[in-house]
Amino acid sequence: MANFATETERRPWLPLPPWARGTLVTLSSIAVTMLGLLFVTFLIGRVMPIDPVLAIVGERATEEQYNAAYRELGLDRSLAVQFFYYVSDVLRGDFGTSLLTARDVSSDIARVFPATFELATIGILFGCILGVPLGVIAAVRRGSWIDQIARVIALVGYSMPIFWLGLMGLLLFYGILGWVGGPGRQGIFYEDMIPSVTGMILIDSLIAGDWGAFRDAFSHIVLPASLLGYYSLAYISRMTRSFMLEQLSAEYITTARVKGMSEWAVIWSHAFRNIRVQLITVIALSYANLLEGSVLTEIIFAWPGIGSYITTALLSADMNAVLGGTVVVGLVFICLNIFSDLLYKVFDPRSK
Repeated sequence: MANFATETERRPWLPLPPWARGTLVTLSSIAVTMLGLLFVTFLIGRVMPIDPVLAIVGERATEEQYNAAYRELGLDRSLAVQFFYYVSDVLRGDFGTSLLTARDVSSDIARVFPATFELATIGILFGCILGVPLGVIAAVRRGSWIDQIARVIALVGYSMPIFWLGLMGLLLFYGILGWVGGPGRQGIFYEDMIPSVTGMILIDSLIAGDWGAFRDAFSHIVLPASLLGYYSLAYISRMTRSFMLEQLSAEYITTARVKGMSEWAVIWSHAFRNIRVQLITVIALSYANLLEGSVLTEIIFAWPGIGSYITTALLSADMNAVLGGTVVVGLVFICLNIFSDLLYKVFDPRSK
C-alpha cells in the first residue's frame, strides 16, 4: 500500500504529455494575468475623481440628460455586472469612444502604436548592438580605461534626465548644426504623402520606393531613437558587465584557460554563452520600458505615439483612451514575457 501511494503521488496531476502541460500552465498564467490587468484598469476607471457622464454631456446638461447618459453607460448596474461587460468589450477590442477624437479608442491606438513601436525598436537595437559588446569588453578588461569609460557611460545614462538630453540634443543637432530633422515624424513636405501600410514610416517609405521620404523620416527618428537607445545601453551594458564578471571568475573558465583554449573562445563560447538567458530578460525588460516609458521623449519630439496619446488623454479626462492605452501596454508586457520564455527554451534546453 505504501508503494502504491508513493507511485500515485508521483504521477502528474494531469495525464498529459509534458509539452501539453507546459502549454496549459502558460495559457492559464496568461489568462490570470490578463484578468488581473483588466480588473486593475476597471478599478482605476471607477476610483478616478472624474465623472465620465459629465465629461460626455457637459456641466450644463439637465438632470434628465445626465440620468439618460448614466444609464446608457451602464453605471446604474452593479460593479460585478459592469466588470463583466467591460471584460466582454475589451475581448472584442472595444475600448469605447475617445472624447478627444470622437473615434473608437481601438482605431486611435492602432494609429499611434506603430510610431512608438518603430521608435522603441530602433532604440533597443541601438542599445543592444552597442551595450552588449561594451559590457563584455568592460568585464574582460576590468579596471582598465575601457572599463572606466563604460562605467561612466552607464552612470551618465542613469543620471541624466532624458527630457534634458532631448532638449539639448534638439538645440545642438537640430537648432545649431542642422544634422537631424526637427520634432515630429516627417517634414511638412512629406506629410501624408506615403501610403500607410504598416504605420511605420521607414518601412512604408521603403515599400513605396520613396527614398526622399525615407531619408526625411530617418533624419527625424535618429535623434529620439538614439536617446532611448542610450538609455537602454546604460542598463544593458551595466548588466552585461555584471553577468560576465560572475562567469569569468568561475572555475570552469580557469579550467578552459589551463587547457590552452583561446581567449576568444573562452569569452564568447563559454562565458557569454552562459549569460544569454539572463540577457534575454534584461533586453526584454528594456524593450518593454521603451515601449511604455517613452512619454517624455515623445512629448519633447512631438512624436505621435501611444505615450503622448495616453498623456494627452489623461490631461483631458478622456478615461476611455487612458484605460485602452493602459490595457495595450499591459498586453505588450505579457507578449514580451511569452517571447522571452520561448527564447529561454531555444538557448537553454534545460528550461523545457
